[in-house]
Amino acid sequence: MKTPKLRYKQRLFLYFGVIFVLFTVGVVAFEQSRERFFKTQALEETLEAYIDVAHAALQQQHQQQQQLDSSRAQALQGLLALFPQNIRVTLIGKQGEVLYDNAIGDLLAMENHLSRPEVASARKSGAGTHVRTSASNSQPYLYYTKRYPQYYLRMALPYDTRVRHFLEADNLFIYFIAALFAVMLALIHAVTARFGKSIRQLRDFIVSAERDDVGALSPSFPQDELGEISTKITENYRLLNSSRKKIAQEREKLLQHVYTSGEGLCFFSAAGAVEFYNGLFIQYLNTITDEANGNPAAALADPSFGELAQFLKNPGSSKYAEAQIGKQGKLFAVLVNIFDDRSFEMIINDVTRQEKPRRLKQEMTGNIAHELRTPVTSIRGYLETILHAPLSDAKRRQFLNKAYRQTIALSELINDMSLITKIEGAPQSFALEPVAVGDLLEALRSDLEAALKEKSIGLAWSVGRDVVVHGSRSLLYSIFRNLTDNAIRYAGSGVSIQVSVYGEDKDFYYFSYADTGVGIGEQHLNRIFERFYRISEGRTRDTGGSGLGLSIVKNAVAFHKGSIVAKNRASGGLVFLFNLPKAGAQQKA
Repeated sequence: MKTPKLRYKQRLFLYFGVIFVLFTVGVVAFEQSRERFFKTQALEETLEAYIDVAHAALQQQHQQQQQLDSSRAQALQGLLALFPQNIRVTLIGKQGEVLYDNAIGDLLAMENHLSRPEVASARKSGAGTHVRTSASNSQPYLYYTKRYPQYYLRMALPYDTRVRHFLEADNLFIYFIAALFAVMLALIHAVTARFGKSIRQLRDFIVSAERDDVGALSPSFPQDELGEISTKITENYRLLNSSRKKIAQEREKLLQHVYTSGEGLCFFSAAGAVEFYNGLFIQYLNTITDEANGNPAAALADPSFGELAQFLKNPGSSKYAEAQIGKQGKLFAVLVNIFDDRSFEMIINDVTRQEKPRRLKQEMTGNIAHELRTPVTSIRGYLETILHAPLSDAKRRQFLNKAYRQTIALSELINDMSLITKIEGAPQSFALEPVAVGDLLEALRSDLEAALKEKSIGLAWSVGRDVVVHGSRSLLYSIFRNLTDNAIRYAGSGVSIQVSVYGEDKDFYYFSYADTGVGIGEQHLNRIFERFYRISEGRTRDTGGSGLGLSIVKNAVAFHKGSIVAKNRASGGLVFLFNLPKAGAQQKA
């Protein structure tokens, strides 16, 4: 049977109650121990006073008589009438022999007392006390012993019910603490009830917000921190509704940007129908074609675009193609990108006055637009559906979640591009330090535990604790993270990953990163480190990722003065071989 879950107020009351109980028990225990200590001290002081009286009598008797043992015994016997009836008096010689004991008749049968705890303590510090059972008559006593130049004097009280009761602490303090405890529990209950009310109101508001219950969006929260948090959540929900309208406006801005872009852009459906285009595309098209034409579809039939038209008919494993067309003394770069739904875009750029860096930049822009096409189109579709179609709350939330996941893909693409740009343009911004690769792999396995478990992928390594690399911790982590992400996405389920150091020299460690997955075609091995390069055999955008992971790996390895190659394993799967500098090795500039 499932145990009912405690409410927040009950848990809060329980936490405070346990804390206060521990505090109360501590106070009571301390007070009891201190009271017992002071009462025991009072008894010891009384016994010490009796010992001082007995010593004074012994000193007086010693001045009058020379027979020490018999005179001392007589003097002590005479003092017994002055002491409590049940007190035990013992005179012990310097060597530990018992000279007198009013509770024991046969002194010769008594063993040496130097080892008795109270005598040993007195021998060391002048006085000693102890509670124990007597070895002579098997009675429990509270002993007190004092050392003098010629002997030890010991007084003892029977440790009976009366003494124990005297040493017990006064219960009045316990009663007071119990009453105070009850009052504090009541106060804690009142405080936790107040907190619980705020939490309950916040929960009710969130439930109402999930149902889109507009009438419940203005609750009266208390004037405290929880009230402020709840008010902020209310405001954020209203801002979310406002953001939906702003997203629609941003969509219009995006379309307007396409229309005013410095590139000629035209988007086609999978069947070749024109979806939308900008004016610059028509302008460039009319420059290239022999006759003026306002229909962008003419690009698919004009002989100047024959190479691209042939590519569109039979794209093979590639997703994009580029061609240069020279017409009317101008040079145009034309790029075609095919999306996963077989729709495609055509981009025309006038590169007449541009040099190679500019062409490379255009290619990168086309690649980025290519990668942005799918998530942007998806977000557009989801938001259009939310804005215009009658949907249930569950369906609306489902579409919002899908749009959110597409924004995550856009964010990953932007982050990966930023990292590559930083490696190439600002390498000095990365701090270098000794990095233990084993610790790095431990952190990686912890971060990717859920993804590895989902695909039943095992990650293991044979990298010793002494394998320490000199480099940037973030970039070294990025190397192993992107290789593992690549294996999770493409290697298949139920595979294993093995990281090992297969060699070293005075400057470098040589690493092997191998999986037992499906591997890739030999014709792709030299291109998998290119930005946005994708191959068939299941390695499509559907599996996620920005398309820049292996490019980041190559750049990060190169940053550390290393190199990397990929090859298929004879037994199946893919292996990456790369080297990284040892910590402490002299690095060349």
